[in-house]
Amino acid sequence: MSNPFAYIFSCLFVLSAHSAMLYNVFINGSYTDQSQVYILAAAVIGLDIVYFFAMLFFRQHAYNVDFMLLLILNISNIYQSCFGGVIFDWRHYITTVAALVACRFGFLLCRNHKWIQQQKKFVWSAIGIVMLANLTLTGSRSMWIELGSFSIQPSELLKPLLVLACATSVTEQQNKHKVLGLNIVWENVILFLIAGAICLLQWWCRDLGSIPTFMAIYAAGFLLRICYPKAKFSKKTLIIAAGVVLAAALIGIRFAPDYVHDRLFVNIWDDTSGNGYQQSRALISIADGGWFGKGPGKGMMNSVVAHESDLVFASISEEWGLLCALMTVLMILILLSAPLFNPPRSYYHGTLAAGVCAAFTVQMALNIFGSCNMIPFTGVTIPFISTGGSSMATCGFMVGMLIAAQSPEFHRTGKKKKSGNKSSGKKKKSSVPQGRRAAA
Repeated sequence: MSNPFAYIFSCLFVLSAHSAMLYNVFINGSYTDQSQVYILAAAVIGLDIVYFFAMLFFRQHAYNVDFMLLLILNISNIYQSCFGGVIFDWRHYITTVAALVACRFGFLLCRNHKWIQQQKKFVWSAIGIVMLANLTLTGSRSMWIELGSFSIQPSELLKPLLVLACATSVTEQQNKHKVLGLNIVWENVILFLIAGAICLLQWWCRDLGSIPTFMAIYAAGFLLRICYPKAKFSKKTLIIAAGVVLAAALIGIRFAPDYVHDRLFVNIWDDTSGNGYQQSRALISIADGGWFGKGPGKGMMNSVVAHESDLVFASISEEWGLLCALMTVLMILILLSAPLFNPPRSYYHGTLAAGVCAAFTVQMALNIFGSCNMIPFTGVTIPFISTGGSSMATCGFMVGMLIAAQSPEFHRTGKKKKSGNKSSGKKKKSSVPQGRRAAA
């Protein structure tokens, strides 16, 4: 650890933020059983302390993303345990722990670009397996696989896999082949077909709200390809690709289900008991909460379906205030801005960071603007704040990718030289930093 004082200060900052929120719950919260507040406090502070020590076992260049992730996840635990009355939400707590574990797994899996790029065919195969499972195990045109009292949404697993597919093939841009007068990179064609197949699957499963997220991931990967040295995308290729995407979008809108067209043109105040019910209640709750909220557990949004997932921004605004809800969104944006402070050291890691940031930003925008009736309601979640085990674990894994982009691991490319002094058993270390040597 290069700066132990900064580490200790970050630990104290996270503990102070969570303690202040828990104190607010104790003083201003609505609860009938005081022990629920104590259980919530013990769970939140306990998870903080355990993760502080767990991070010490991982050698990283920076820990700012880890602290922001822990801060956001335990704030989410406090929010979810207060909606409609303070009762510790142990199911959401388990999913936050799963997100932290998935984050560590994503970091270890994705940090070594040499190894993971050799596994790109397995990444493509994993995408195919998940898509096949979505078609065969969910039943009909559903999005969920039911496993007893738990359910899994396979489409969530496709998000990190698509980011990996974009990142592991970005270095192939110089391997061009002449086909019908066009310079073709087969990896780009495969990636385009994968992204198209995923969007088609989402359309088939009536999960149109997730399509913009996948399109954002693919767009981020495509832009990194254009910026790749000596990629030399021809104007003809770009025009053809843009035409195909535009045609697919028009066809999708034309054959979209009726409820999609209703959401595009509905006036929620003319249909407050039908298609406009959720959005109208969300707007009323945001207005009732004002800047500082009614108080933890004192909101009425808990009677609305999906108040803890799709409409979580309105639920937070009602109980904690619009100011607190906006601060939560700002914290997620600060987490995503980590690549600006510690830039990735290869095109692979840069594509990882760009894909993750694009996915999270689009998801948040769709959720918040949809809840506020600024765009059609899509039903997507806010990363780490909304409930959902599949979404939480997937988002944790993707943050692990972001940490891997900050703290990469590179193979040594040169052979070790034998020391001229045989009596000395020490080996001379290279003075060239790993990041610079890999970039060269």
